[in-house]
Amino acid sequence: MRTEEFIISSANHVPGFEILETKGFVYGLTVRSRGLGGQLGAGIRSMFGGEIKEYVKMMEESRDEALNRMIDHAQELGANAVISVRFDSDEISNVMQEILAYGTAVTAEKL
Repeated sequence: MRTEEFIISSANHVPGFEILETKGFVYGLTVRSRGLGGQLGAGIRSMFGGEIKEYVKMMEESRDEALNRMIDHAQELGANAVISVRFDSDEISNVMQEILAYGTAVTAEKL
């Protein structure tokens, strides 16, 4: 992820920064599915309970991909920050998961 060089905030403002301009709504979206091997491993693990590491890894990777796509979208608009960042997730089928990262792209300046 590139959040070190780009401001990301779930709040409507960033302490120590002034919002100079609102660029607009931005988002990043990805849809993922486990491969057959991962689904079999997860299926076996689910019979015994506990954390299903195959899906945790998939969701972490999906979150990062959606966030990076949102950053790309914001940079295309000339923004250097995204505020009011949220994530949404939905199941598309039994084996596919959608992850959406969205927020408001802005230009911000350090005070």
